[in-house]
Amino acid sequence: MTRKKKPATLAQRINVLRASVMGANDGILSVAGIVVGVAGAATSSFAIFISGIAGMIAGTVSMAMGEYVSVNTQKDAQRKAIETQTVALDNDYDNEYNFVRDKYVATGIKPELADQATKEMMAEDPVKTTVRERFGFNVGEYTNPFSAAIASMISFPTGSILPLVSITLLPKNWRIAGTFVAVIIALSITGYVAAILGNADRWHGTRRNVIAGILTMLVTYGIGHLFA
Repeated sequence: MTRKKKPATLAQRINVLRASVMGANDGILSVAGIVVGVAGAATSSFAIFISGIAGMIAGTVSMAMGEYVSVNTQKDAQRKAIETQTVALDNDYDNEYNFVRDKYVATGIKPELADQATKEMMAEDPVKTTVRERFGFNVGEYTNPFSAAIASMISFPTGSILPLVSITLLPKNWRIAGTFVAVIIALSITGYVAAILGNADRWHGTRRNVIAGILTMLVTYGIGHLFA
């Protein structure tokens, strides 16, 4: 009998989307820093283009591997938490029960209701209940490391295209300024989306992302210009 694949949860889909957005953001920022820095030191469009392509390839591999390792590390930590709670329940069930109940009482739930809810949840699955309350994640809901790696592997070069095309195709007198403007617009979009996914302040997240991008391009251009 064929086992039906369990659909991804909302949290899992958001994590993959987060990897995509951050991959695109890093692609924009990293390659913009490279090509603007090279443009500050050289006038050859071919040299700028090749440096951008090299940065795109290196960044794509780095981001994909980084996401894969990061997600696997998180999964290892979650598995360890489950093992810890399994042992804790075997050794001192009452203590774990009291922890969950007291946590609910601390949120303002009446003691008798908190006790009833805890009793029902612990009867159904004590490991899931205590892991959720102690460590803040749901057992079985893990981000797929391959999905996160593939998302980054696609999004990083996609984000890289914008600064690469801008610096290569714009007229020589406009390519630096044009790339700055294009990158600022792109970073505004990715910063805003990242803030939404992280449930953070939209304006603060967008501004921080744009400032980081401007500083990166200014520093790399300045360094490149010193060796011109």
